[in-house]
Amino acid sequence: MPITILPSVLSADFSRLGEEVRAIVAAGADALHLDVMDGHFVPNISFGPDVIKALRSHTDVPFDVHLMIAPVDAYLQAFAEAGAQSIIVHAEAGPHLHRTLQAIRALGCKAGVALNPATPVDAISYVLDAIDIVLVMSVNPGFGGQKFLHAAIDKIRAVRDATLGRAIAIEVDGGVDATTAGAVAEAGATRLVAGSAVFRDGPDGYKTNIDAIRHAALLARGELI
Repeated sequence: MPITILPSVLSADFSRLGEEVRAIVAAGADALHLDVMDGHFVPNISFGPDVIKALRSHTDVPFDVHLMIAPVDAYLQAFAEAGAQSIIVHAEAGPHLHRTLQAIRALGCKAGVALNPATPVDAISYVLDAIDIVLVMSVNPGFGGQKFLHAAIDKIRAVRDATLGRAIAIEVDGGVDATTAGAVAEAGATRLVAGSAVFRDGPDGYKTNIDAIRHAALLARGELI
């Protein structure tokens, strides 16, 4: 699978979010990662489907919606209708993970499962047929700007082995930048979520930051000389 860079909107300037989305897409973002937090499943509150719907008019790149909320099932339709192409839920976010994944696919979206640092890969063993994306969290969810947890590298490899032969993408979120992108790509991740590493320098630095992450990932995969 090709390398996909997904800037996390959580790190954007919320006072001019539409402009930020247009700028980050113009800088080379392949898709946008939208972190939805409820203050219950994680210790923070971000935004809901209305914000995502408002952003949909600013770009046609895919929206990767990461639901850090519980219970999650009652809100799936709202986020699909807001413009999500993929919806990722946590393995612990409801009592019936398989049913949740089926519901996401029935809404016309790709279905993903997020694995927290302490969530074992075995959590997805019996739902692989219903998964399109596995998101390996390389930080504890709930806040941007955290330091990369290097134990995630072994977990990415374990997910790669568990999903071998299946059309399942491996995504990684948390502390991804030009210094960590190579290791996660070499381990098997193809979808790289980056927040502060992309947005930290303002619009003038967006393209440079995205290009640096992509270059590191491609270099690690042997796709650059």
